[in-house]
Amino acid sequence: MPNIKSAKKRVLVNKTKAARNKSRNSALKTAIKKANMAAAAGSPDKDALVKAAIQKVDQAAAKGLIHKNNAAHKKSALAKL
Repeated sequence: MPNIKSAKKRVLVNKTKAARNKSRNSALKTAIKKANMAAAAGSPDKDALVKAAIQKVDQAAAKGLIHKNNAAHKKSALAKL
């Protein structure tokens, strides 16, 4: 554990941000998996799930969670569904 006040704060802030990033990344992966499973099963709500997944990808790219080219790649794969 650090002794300097600013270093202590960095530890706490990094812990908070890591938890937030993990949550957002998990939600992104879940949305993509749901869209892929719906497309494979031919579900009637496939379009809504794909649209929601694309929205999650855009949000992740806007927040800096994933790179914009990675987001474009994921959106392209979802659009093919």
